[in-house]
Amino acid sequence: MGELTSFLPFIAIIAIFYLFMIRPQQKKMKEEKQFASELKRGDKVVTKSGMHGKIVDFSDSNHTVVIETGAGKITFDKASISLDLTKRLNQPSK
Repeated sequence: MGELTSFLPFIAIIAIFYLFMIRPQQKKMKEEKQFASELKRGDKVVTKSGMHGKIVDFSDSNHTVVIETGAGKITFDKASISLDLTKRLNQPSK
């Protein structure tokens, strides 16, 4: 019983690490993957680098999108589209 109590702090640290670090990151990755799969033509998006545009086309491999910006049409990887920034862009103004 004494050996178990000596490992209890380590077990608690691992559990806390999982609950506050690993699990939220997995949830965030799942949301981003779902967001990327639900993109469609006409969606207004913001890339992680801050470029704003509208989706005009998807590539054949469906891993990239063509975004129309003020500078013209640019091809981006779907993973470069920011979920958080795009949500903020599409929220109605108060």
